[in-house]
Amino acid sequence: MWNVLKNREFARLFGAQVVALTGTGLLTVALGLLAFDLAGPAAGAVLGTAYAIKMIAYVGLSPIAGALVARLPRRAVLVAMDAVRFVVALSLPFVETIGQVYALVFLLQAASATFTPTFQAMIPDILTEEAAYTRGLSLSRLAYDLENLLSPALAGMLLLVMSYHGLFAGTAVGFLGSGLLILRTKPPVRMPEVARPFFQRMTRGSWIYLNTPRLRGLLVFNLGAAAVGAFVLVNTVVLVRETYGLGEAALALAMGAFGAGSMAAALALPYLLDRVADRRVMGVASGLLAGLTLAHGAWMGLFGPVAWGGFLGLWTLTGLFYSAVLTPAGRLLRRSSHVEDRSAVFTAQFALSHACWLITYPLAGYVATWGAMWASLTLMGAVAALATGLALLFWRSDAAVKHSHPELAADHPHVVAHGIGPHRHVIVIDDEHRVWPSQG
Repeated sequence: MWNVLKNREFARLFGAQVVALTGTGLLTVALGLLAFDLAGPAAGAVLGTAYAIKMIAYVGLSPIAGALVARLPRRAVLVAMDAVRFVVALSLPFVETIGQVYALVFLLQAASATFTPTFQAMIPDILTEEAAYTRGLSLSRLAYDLENLLSPALAGMLLLVMSYHGLFAGTAVGFLGSGLLILRTKPPVRMPEVARPFFQRMTRGSWIYLNTPRLRGLLVFNLGAAAVGAFVLVNTVVLVRETYGLGEAALALAMGAFGAGSMAAALALPYLLDRVADRRVMGVASGLLAGLTLAHGAWMGLFGPVAWGGFLGLWTLTGLFYSAVLTPAGRLLRRSSHVEDRSAVFTAQFALSHACWLITYPLAGYVATWGAMWASLTLMGAVAALATGLALLFWRSDAAVKHSHPELAADHPHVVAHGIGPHRHVIVIDDEHRVWPSQG
């Protein structure tokens, strides 16, 4: 898996992702502690609202931003967004009210809504072979896991010598390092774009996404993973501080356990996906994630919280199954789009998947705050179970569909990409093999 780092451009992008997400991991811990200082036991509701604002920025702004920057140099876009995030992170230690937290979170995530899909769409342009791209995805997943593993551990050590306000400076350093590494990257030359009106540029990715069976299944898998992930991110601080009565370092340990499970999945998936179909891997992992969450909620409702060691074990398994559901997503997006539509499809995934988080973040936080922690766990597990069934229904098969296009000229882009004989159609095809016409 590590051989893909021999590609210098990918290695620089991966390095930028690592340092930025390390800083973001510090931000996650700092925001949780800031929310607890401002709201006490209602911190779950505050964090739920803050994360909902984050999702509003992602869902509402990413398609617009993607269309606006579609023709701009990608490196310049990424560096500019890192600069915005750097300034916001330096401002967070000075907030005094919950409203100020919400405003800065919105600004920070508006920049991320432009940065992340642009960044993700560059990777398949650099790693053009599917085997290399699969390993690149796993490394990318490992970078995300640093937010849940190494960053909380680093936060725990830093909290021994400074207040949590100092963690925001670490976040700013992460965004600065990301921007500097991206400046040294030479992105591949972009394919010539088809001239389209602004509205079509804004909606084309979602149009392709929602008309592709495997991507409709992916969207519902995203909902199930978001339900459980939202509970972890919103309520872990309350569980650790209130239910278990432990300190700040224990919060870092709990988030580290979740990240350790996610990292284990990311390491194992390249080997597994070479041998097992994506749909099967994602379906099994999603079912196990739902079952584990429902069992945890039932136990808490009947017998109270599990022992601290058992809780860490549950969070490790939760991270494992969560990562196994989400990591293959990039393979499905790459398989379901032509090069010229790739940025649009990645932007659609970014917006639509975060719409799931927009629903689950406040749901997880407010049910736990106004109801009970076990009720929130049970509800999130039920959502994940329903999502698993619907995803397998929408995405019935991923078998290759054999068809040919004898009417197309030899230099037609579709024939050049796939050959004129039997092949897998990679743009829009439903389960009855009806090929959808081009948008517009």
